[in-house]
Amino acid sequence: MYSPPVDLSFKNIINVSESLSVVPRAGLRPLKTNSEGKHLSRSLRLNNNYITELDGLQFMLSHFLAQPSNLGWLDLSFNKIKLVEPVLCELRGLRVLYFHANSIWNLSEVDKLGELPHLHTITLHGNGIEQHKGYRKHVIFALPHLKTMDFSGVTREERALANVWHQCMKRRKDTKENLQ
Repeated sequence: MYSPPVDLSFKNIINVSESLSVVPRAGLRPLKTNSEGKHLSRSLRLNNNYITELDGLQFMLSHFLAQPSNLGWLDLSFNKIKLVEPVLCELRGLRVLYFHANSIWNLSEVDKLGELPHLHTITLHGNGIEQHKGYRKHVIFALPHLKTMDFSGVTREERALANVWHQCMKRRKDTKENLQ
């Protein structure tokens, strides 16, 4: 049985390494630990902090979690993250990623998350990428296992439209390159 999320939200954390000295919030359900004092959780909340980059994330996960490779749910919302760093793509068991209200402006950053084979839920609203035309279609195409995006279900029809949209965008790009 897994315990509730390790909650490091609202702790004024600026960088991930700094979180090693932070005591997780106590919730309604107690956090279970193993004999080494590591949490028996598959979820981590780092939301509502001032994090700009994720250097040291793997080490931090090993510090707090008994089985860091089993992390399935990560909340990084309401931070100041600008890039999808490779360390996120190493979280192969990740199923849910809350990444809304950060500072991601380039849609191609989302493409990196396509490496996560089990990612089925993501939030990205409140980032600069939301302003791009085709934002939702791009994300749905880039993340083939997605079932929910920005708290809204992804339908079969939407996935089909995202595939058609991607093909059209690719043709448009190829045509531009051929004209130059």
